[in-house]
Amino acid sequence: MAKKRKIEVFVAGCPVCNETVEEVRKEACPSCEITVLDMNRPENAERARTLGIRSLPAVVIDGKQADCCSGRGVDIETLKNAGLGKPL
Repeated sequence: MAKKRKIEVFVAGCPVCNETVEEVRKEACPSCEITVLDMNRPENAERARTLGIRSLPAVVIDGKQADCCSGRGVDIETLKNAGLGKPL
């Protein structure tokens, strides 16, 4: 059996997530094995946590979060600097 590249797409069922799944499938080659992981399932959410996923959609290729999908997510300090928690 030929070796496959493992592509994991973490989603939450939103239109942006669905579009990402479509785009990944469209660009995939025969050696790409795509798995879509619904974050509403606890085991998928746990896998995402172990990979450091902080925002969705996210794509992991061969166990490594793609650069386009890493380092994002909600940062409370940034929100506070923008006014969160500060009375007007």
